[in-house]
Amino acid sequence: MECASRTPNQGLNGRLVFAIAAAAVGSSFQHGYNTGVVNAPQKLIEDFIRNVMANRTGGTTTVAEISQESVTMIWAIAVSIFCVGGMIGGTLVGYVANTFGRKGGLLWNNVFVFVAALLQGFSKSANSYEMIIAGRFFIGINSGLNAGLAPMYLAEISPVHLRGAVGTTYQLVLTISILISQILGLGSVLGTVDLWPMLLAATAVPAIFMVFALPVCPESPKYLLSGKSQELEARRALSWFRGTIEVQDEMEEMKAENEQIKLVPKVTLKEMFINPSLRIPLMIAMVIMIAQQLSGINAAMFFSTEIFRMASLNERDAQLATLLMGAVNVLMTLVSLVVVEKAGRKTLLLVGFGGMFIDTILLTLGLVSVKNHAWVSYFCIAFVLLFVIMFAVGPGSIPWFLVNELFNQSARPTACSIAVTTNWTANFFVGLGFLPLKVIMEGYVFLIFVVLQGIFSFFIWKKVPETKNRTIEEISAMFRQISYQ
Repeated sequence: MECASRTPNQGLNGRLVFAIAAAAVGSSFQHGYNTGVVNAPQKLIEDFIRNVMANRTGGTTTVAEISQESVTMIWAIAVSIFCVGGMIGGTLVGYVANTFGRKGGLLWNNVFVFVAALLQGFSKSANSYEMIIAGRFFIGINSGLNAGLAPMYLAEISPVHLRGAVGTTYQLVLTISILISQILGLGSVLGTVDLWPMLLAATAVPAIFMVFALPVCPESPKYLLSGKSQELEARRALSWFRGTIEVQDEMEEMKAENEQIKLVPKVTLKEMFINPSLRIPLMIAMVIMIAQQLSGINAAMFFSTEIFRMASLNERDAQLATLLMGAVNVLMTLVSLVVVEKAGRKTLLLVGFGGMFIDTILLTLGLVSVKNHAWVSYFCIAFVLLFVIMFAVGPGSIPWFLVNELFNQSARPTACSIAVTTNWTANFFVGLGFLPLKVIMEGYVFLIFVVLQGIFSFFIWKKVPETKNRTIEEISAMFRQISYQ
């Protein structure tokens, strides 16, 4: 009878799907779109920066006399300030999640999107590249907050056995939004001299969707119960998400977790690093976040254009090949969403990092030998596509929701804040250090990632627990037991 009473609230239903879409589309889209949107119109925006700099000299300096170095410096600031904003947003996740709630935090966070869209959309008419930089900074703060708030909300509204699949939707929307930014950035769409400001301002569209869609959905039941002590509201919210009033078993589990939380002191930042039962999962979460960024995916994406050029593809075919990579990333993330609850988190992380380890060795050999053997370039294209497949299988999606599975309600906001900040910081340093290393090491630069992938694979095998189909209390109890050993 117990199994029968739990059946109605264990599957997907229309309301839960709507809530997932409202939270993921309006949040993850900003992260992915603004990561990829600057690639296609780079030359157009650099020309705009050069013209603005020349105009500000009052005619004493021509456009041709503006050095490429000074333009590149401004462009690099505009691109990298996005990560700086993400780092700041990441540090605010815990405060915003506890103060405004998960749903409330996501809604208020859209203020940064609209400010960013206005700044970037009117930058050309105002002759101000500073507006692009400021806009990228604000959308970075938004993306950093979203990277913590959205997976937290998704994890807390999901049934236990669907937690991984629902959590993967954040990365799925992220990959789709990167692909959309690549398509819209084409010269035949918005990647033109006149329309590139609209390309940057289009980031407001998913924010408008969230502002209208998310208010229909309730706040996280776990936040209502634990953070606001509103048991009746929590029950109503849970009934809404499950599409049934038969939520007694799940409510009892949430109340048991809440009572357990009351027995321990309020989790502070210091407590996260001192308490072994919190420090161990925190270290796991931070290493997995670092591993995602240091996996080499950004380097593989960057090298792809050069590899396509080596294979003698013309400009149009190279663009199509880049779109193919984006489509493969989306497809394999979708596969990850389907298999994550069957294969498990640890298995997919090991398959992903282990596969990248082998593939990166082959890619390095290919890049080194392609100068003497042109036909090797076609194998290099295949290795890049295989790299994207291996990344999307697990390392791309799992880190975003795994951190929510490792901590109970009281520690989750602080843990997410630390983990998300770690991810954005690693992202920033990869962007800063990869190009200088590429100049020095050329194709051998991938050997760095081979070593890192090997280390991360070993760490996952030894330290990362399987969280599939486990309740948060079971996972927390496991870490308490480990800390006593």
